[in-house]
Amino acid sequence: MAMTISALDKLLFCHIITFCRTHKLTPLAKRISASGDGHYYVYMAVGLLFLHPQGSQFFNLMLVSFIIELPLYFVFKNAIRRTRPCAAFAGFDSSFQASDKFSLPSGHTAAAFIMAMAITSTFPALWPIAMSWALAIGLSRIALGVHYPLDIVAGIGLGVVVVILAEPLI
Repeated sequence: MAMTISALDKLLFCHIITFCRTHKLTPLAKRISASGDGHYYVYMAVGLLFLHPQGSQFFNLMLVSFIIELPLYFVFKNAIRRTRPCAAFAGFDSSFQASDKFSLPSGHTAAAFIMAMAITSTFPALWPIAMSWALAIGLSRIALGVHYPLDIVAGIGLGVVVVILAEPLI
């Protein structure tokens, strides 16, 4: 069963990569992925903290969520040690440099879903935009060749679960 899931994951990865490269979506994927870099989250949280009445709720939820998520992320990443697709396929050319050599779970996706869940919790009317953006971050990581689809699913799960755990603490 595990072999079948892994094979299906790799097949789906190949289809997504082929589609993205055929339609020249790599530059767009790079821009979307970059929008999920951590420093933007800090700018947003601090800006809302000072500029919006619900900013402290958002800031605290985001902070506690990342305090829970980061150790879990490092434990999972280093315990599972799944090789990134850009290193696993012979002759595969990824014009994108990943931050480390392991792929499961996707840290960018986990962080994006923490942000999306925090936005949804604090500003419910923005949930479609927040969730669409977070999903685009995950898909961009596949399009760049640095994650398999199951890495993205694991990142989504990690991000969503830690916010659910963090909310009662706020």
